[in-house]
Amino acid sequence: MGRRSCNDRSHWSAPLRLQLRLIPFRPMTLSPPDDPLPTSARVFLDGMRNSATSAFSLVLIGTYVGVGALGHDYGFSLPWVMLSTVLIWAGPAQVILISALGTGAAAIEVALAVGLSSVRLMPMVVALLPLLKGPTTRDRELLLPAHFTAARLLPGVPRERRVAFCNGLAVGFLVFAHVGTAIGFYLAGSLPPLLTAALLFLTPISFLVSTTRNARFLVDRLALGLGLVLGPALAWAQVGLDLLWTGIVAGTVAYALHRLREVLR
Repeated sequence: MGRRSCNDRSHWSAPLRLQLRLIPFRPMTLSPPDDPLPTSARVFLDGMRNSATSAFSLVLIGTYVGVGALGHDYGFSLPWVMLSTVLIWAGPAQVILISALGTGAAAIEVALAVGLSSVRLMPMVVALLPLLKGPTTRDRELLLPAHFTAARLLPGVPRERRVAFCNGLAVGFLVFAHVGTAIGFYLAGSLPPLLTAALLFLTPISFLVSTTRNARFLVDRLALGLGLVLGPALAWAQVGLDLLWTGIVAGTVAYALHRLREVLR
């Protein structure tokens, strides 16, 4: 069997194809093969340059304006909020961290809540890392890309350049997040609370729109539809860990109905 090109998406899983579409990019700019510096540093800079052309950078700035303002309102310093961005790198989890610590919650409870919130990123990591790993890639080189899950692998990047490219892409996104954090932190006194909440809502709504656009299979539509119904219902009923239960129940039911449909065919 011939070796498939990385541009051939037909053999990629549906979740991975979804992740590749989540962030809109202009055509990627990569250093030419005969570049005098075809090193990891050059590929890393290629990734950073591509992050600057992504619409997701604007979403990140808007979201982290809200995170910065929230951190300021709860009395945290700007370096502390920025460090939480580097260590957690997930806006919803940071909102949980800041609001929970700001209201005096126990550290173990905060850690558990942040950990459960970040479990949703595990499928992305599982889908991403095999495509990053090449014949000479060492396991320790995958630690940073695993943390920077927001750096989706793009088609057209040679396998040997993917780790450095994705690291550069993620660092570029991180820089834009810090820019938004600083803006929100220093404008916190003048930002209306409703605007701060709306900015924090940018990231989840962008993911929801992208997921809806890319739900092309019945199982995807079932999971999405059930989640949209169950989520608000469980939140209204004040069920603990409502988001976690929404994902588990909606995903399981959708998968079971999909398998049943396949059997009955």
